[in-house]
Amino acid sequence: MKIIKAAEEQYTAVRAFYHSIIDALKGDPYDLGWKKDIYPGPDFLMESIRKGELYIATEDGNIVASMVFNHDCNDSYNEFTWPTDAKPDEVSVIHALAVSKSHGRKGIGRQMVGFAIDMAEKNGQKAIRLDVIKGNLPAEKLYLGMGFRKLHTLQMFYENVGWTDFGLYEYKI
Repeated sequence: MKIIKAAEEQYTAVRAFYHSIIDALKGDPYDLGWKKDIYPGPDFLMESIRKGELYIATEDGNIVASMVFNHDCNDSYNEFTWPTDAKPDEVSVIHALAVSKSHGRKGIGRQMVGFAIDMAEKNGQKAIRLDVIKGNLPAEKLYLGMGFRKLHTLQMFYENVGWTDFGLYEYKI
């Protein structure tokens, strides 16, 4: 498996990957509430690819995981006093991390998060932050197991789920 930045010509495959994740989670107790072409939406995906912020893990030419890694965060993050004092450009944020169901439980999520941590360290970041929708136990377990701290639960708005409780997590570099 290798982790690379997605290229524009891979947009269709990336979009299809996220659609497959949404289909696979229907009826699952850990359904994220993601909706096709709403979150992650086509503009978000293409913009993330163009900015060099969307990373994919591939195996035998197929996308098995994907995430966006940048400095953008939900506006509600500003309502919380984070323990790591850092400017916005000193903090990286993980978005839309997903691993295909057929490749689950193989450590690919850990590899993706480890890749993000390595990038943040190399780029002189002070922290990595993210949010996890309430009840997403697999994601909570992954991030806590990787050294992230759950700091707070905050109600935030995302267009796919509306106002919902999210856990705020931080990994101090």
